[in-house]
Amino acid sequence: MKLNELRDNDGARKSKIRVGRGIGSGKGKTGGRGQKGQKSREGVSIAGFEGGQMPLHMRLPKRGFNNIFAKDYAEVNLGAIQKAVDAGKIEVGAALDHAALKLAGLARGGKDGVRLLGKGELTAKLTFTVAGASKGAIEAVEKSGGSVSVIEVVPAAEKAAAKKGVKYKERQAHKASFKA
Repeated sequence: MKLNELRDNDGARKSKIRVGRGIGSGKGKTGGRGQKGQKSREGVSIAGFEGGQMPLHMRLPKRGFNNIFAKDYAEVNLGAIQKAVDAGKIEVGAALDHAALKLAGLARGGKDGVRLLGKGELTAKLTFTVAGASKGAIEAVEKSGGSVSVIEVVPAAEKAAAKKGVKYKERQAHKASFKA
């Protein structure tokens, strides 16, 4: 094989439809947009407009609450950890933290760390260093001869402030001095 013979597999790259290139293309003249008016042009901003009637998305009630300060933990069950031990992804007696669980494919996401949950059974002796753990999970790990140490997780806002060179707590103290 030569460099000039390299090419993509058939169907790997699909070319976009070129509109407005003559009637023979089947997408000429109006280019599949119909005729006249705002909808035939680019940047249409009338989607959801119902002719002055209250739009559906405004008629429906608002539901729920999204807490922007909520912690984002990767939740890992003990049963999944035991499966990984049985499969040989985790060694018995190993010290497990967020990085080790991620490497084993158990902890996905969780920018604030890992939270250990007690669903399933654990028989292997393991040492955990996690951001949080349920009572049942701690009891099950200690029952199997392991240990759980819960570390304090630095909030994302504090990490961002530390990156900028300003300590979050100092800034809060400075603000408090004005209030006093």
